[in-house]
Amino acid sequence: MLWGNFPPAFWSIGEGMQSRSQSKKLLDHNKKYIPGGVVSVNRATQPEIAFARGEGAHIWDVDGNQYLDYHAAFGPHFLGHNDPYVTETVITTLRENASLFGAGTTALEGELAELICKHVPSAHSVQLLNTGSEATYQAIRLGRAVTGRDHIIKMQGGYNGWHNDVACNLMTPLNDLGPRVSPGEYPFKAISAGIPLEHQALVHSVNFNDLESVRYVCEKYPIAALITEPILQNIGIVKPEPGFLSGLRELADEFGFVLIFDEVKTGFRHAVGGYSSLAGVAPDLVVFGKALANGYPIAVLAGRADMMNRFVDPSASRRVLLAGTYNAHPVPTVAAIATIKRLLMNDGEVYRHVEALGVAMQKGIEEIFSKLDITGVVARQGSAFCPYFMDHCPTDWHDLARHHDFTTDVIFRRILIEHGVYAFPLATKQWSLSSAHTMADVEVTLEQIENALAVAFASLQDQVS
Repeated sequence: MLWGNFPPAFWSIGEGMQSRSQSKKLLDHNKKYIPGGVVSVNRATQPEIAFARGEGAHIWDVDGNQYLDYHAAFGPHFLGHNDPYVTETVITTLRENASLFGAGTTALEGELAELICKHVPSAHSVQLLNTGSEATYQAIRLGRAVTGRDHIIKMQGGYNGWHNDVACNLMTPLNDLGPRVSPGEYPFKAISAGIPLEHQALVHSVNFNDLESVRYVCEKYPIAALITEPILQNIGIVKPEPGFLSGLRELADEFGFVLIFDEVKTGFRHAVGGYSSLAGVAPDLVVFGKALANGYPIAVLAGRADMMNRFVDPSASRRVLLAGTYNAHPVPTVAAIATIKRLLMNDGEVYRHVEALGVAMQKGIEEIFSKLDITGVVARQGSAFCPYFMDHCPTDWHDLARHHDFTTDVIFRRILIEHGVYAFPLATKQWSLSSAHTMADVEVTLEQIENALAVAFASLQDQVS
């Protein structure tokens, strides 16, 4: 259902917002010079809003409208927008004339690498990059070099970047994907043009939480690496079932593939050691980004030293190329150092705070579902959560796609935006609390959620009748 086709009742929900004329004006201007007017296609949303500034748990658009932010720019702002400690550290570094040198090493990159190795159990060696996609690309390339194999496994419903190896099988309609099969795999469904068919043949997608299918694929193909988010956080919060992650570790050891955890979204948001430290499962390689530097552009590839040393192997035939002019740029590097130090303060007080907020939010939404007689659940891990309009928390993409009410989800999110609560207006996208949120913010949000759900369901019932 498109926004423009909603019943008339929906057009009255925006009375709490001022005009967005300046947002439209800016977008129209940018469309003259940027395809679609946005520099990442995922930012093209309805309603079209151009944001101007952020502070703590709030963001403001160019028209002056204020929102409580639960999008957090797809998750990086775990400490809130422009956290004072991180910001001041960056400013101090710039005042000290820190610069990008492009030769040799620096004290900052060594300090950050040491911090990560100290606090992430599976990180014995570290490389610094700029984006999560760069890091997952390098991880898969490294896995192929180490094993001498070409095929990889990824999860249906998981997002691991924009490159050819993983630009597929995200939110694939079930009509295109086919029914759940186990053991088995699903056809390559690209989310981008330009991926050669020969390349597609090397990528095998299975459902999350399906160890039988992983074994099935390993017995058919020479698998170099398996990459997965330890929690699928690009379709909300889909958690691993007991034994799934440890089962992947066992299969990696049995079949000799490289186990890669993509913790771009889970890392540092759930624990300084990454979600893998909470699960007690050690991947061979792990990728971090987003919350690592609280919004500054940086990513990390870390893991076993013997594998990571392939980047400097004296043999040209064994050495894996890793290069990047902006790798370990001083601004994001020092921002990451400051963020980790901030997360470690007072014995991890930040995590206790966001857990309390998360508990209150989950309990409050579930009570609203019950009060309004709405079928719904809340899946949550710490500060990250997602309301689902189904009677159980999903276990994989097929489960979610079959049972979740996507139309209601989108309507619900758009109503909230018009009343100053910004959750990304695409069904099943993760909601993110930050340490800048307060219990008062949660209370305000719950009030708006109750109102939004009441309006959404009443209007949908009117439309049906």
